[in-house]
Amino acid sequence: MSTDASGDECSDDVVPTASVRGQLVIVATPIGNLEDLSPRAVKSLAAADVILAEDTRRTRALLTHLGITGKRIERLDAHVERQAVDRWVTRLLGGENIALVTDAGTPAISDPGAMLVRTAATHGRTVVAIPGPSAVITALAGAGFSADRFRFFGFLPRKGSGRTETLRTIAATAETVVFFESPHRAEETLAELAESSPAREAVVARELTKVHEEFVRGTLQSLAERRGWRGELTVVLGPYEPVTTAPMDLDVRIGELLQSGGRAKDIAKILAEESKLSVREVYLRILQRGRELETSGEETP
Repeated sequence: MSTDASGDECSDDVVPTASVRGQLVIVATPIGNLEDLSPRAVKSLAAADVILAEDTRRTRALLTHLGITGKRIERLDAHVERQAVDRWVTRLLGGENIALVTDAGTPAISDPGAMLVRTAATHGRTVVAIPGPSAVITALAGAGFSADRFRFFGFLPRKGSGRTETLRTIAATAETVVFFESPHRAEETLAELAESSPAREAVVARELTKVHEEFVRGTLQSLAERRGWRGELTVVLGPYEPVTTAPMDLDVRIGELLQSGGRAKDIAKILAEESKLSVREVYLRILQRGRELETSGEETP
């Protein structure tokens, strides 16, 4: 046994909550099944002086389900301002206990809260992270791929160069990859990834911990051909070693196929499979190589 800051005895393997004043407690909440909320998480919510939530209405409903009433709930979303963070840290310094929750899962993991955690710790406040539901870890466990090392990308950019660059990085990542995707964009995303590595194994974890939970397994190509994705999706790509062709070798193959009379689009598909590059990347290189051959005086179809 040991004693906490107030002098009360506590078990050595349990982090005290209510007895320590001025601490920030990060509470993981269910991603679907309410039975996944731990007793320790419930106690921490009940003991908090104030609860910071991404969606106050959703959190109020959770507290009502737990029988916790009379709690002050304030909003902390993705647009939180520095002034608000400083104000909450001042209250921590004044001895208030603050619990941080998100709509579902663990705060500060592709959800708001990291700035508050960092600022509180910088000011010497105790930060307690209570483990619990996480779509990332749940999907990894159910996917069955090696997770000794993995990269998490959160929600992918919706469009523009940021999306293009992120997809290119994912395709070139050899480790297991995890990311979230909207059901409305899942077909497009899987199809784009399948262009560069169609045979890479993948799992789409759908509606985790909910009634219609499903782990859809296959290659990126087979998953890209599936239509009508629904629900909340967590995508896991298995470990993969991209095979690339040296630029000069690729140029030689392009020249050979151009000389044989092949169309640029058809050649791009053939060489994308051989080189594991995207069809678009190869197609652009074919156009460039064609111009180079014309400039040098070599014949092109």
